[in-house]
Amino acid sequence: MTSARLEAFSDGVLAIIITIMVLEMKVPEGTDWEALHGVLPVFLSYVMSFVYLGIYWNNHHHMMHMTERVHGGILWANLHLLFWLSLVPFTTGWMGEHHAARVPTILYGINLLMAAIAYYILQSLIIRDQGPQSRLRTAIGNDWQGKASPLIYLAALPLALVHPGIAISLYILVALIWIVPDRRIERHIRE
Repeated sequence: MTSARLEAFSDGVLAIIITIMVLEMKVPEGTDWEALHGVLPVFLSYVMSFVYLGIYWNNHHHMMHMTERVHGGILWANLHLLFWLSLVPFTTGWMGEHHAARVPTILYGINLLMAAIAYYILQSLIIRDQGPQSRLRTAIGNDWQGKASPLIYLAALPLALVHPGIAISLYILVALIWIVPDRRIERHIRE
């Protein structure tokens, strides 16, 4: 089977996840600027999660263009990734509603960590299936971003106990590392 169907399914699921996330944002009670103050933490959590989902969508898209074929294991690994991404609206909402309290911030970080691990598993299965000289393996190189991200998430989790803002700063750092679509893969797609 080609990767096109897997990519289309994943695109649909990610669109639903983003829709659910935006529907979780409540309209303020008041009609003045002060009314927006109460929803600001929820909105900022939404923005961060929207960026994360966009990063996953971009990189998943690029990875699927480097994938020649898929099999059952790759399909299940993709569902594993989508499972963790589908929890993003819940963890985003909880963290935003409680103004980045410790436990919601830790759970959000665990969600991000598990999504990163699931992405790595999917990527590894594709590379294993297509061989060490595959286009994807060649394109990602040593994958410093993929290796650094889980380590930063792991560092953020205990730091959230010290101050949730530190953990959130580290989550933002990971997003900044990934914000530009993977140029290594884009270059190989053009070739």
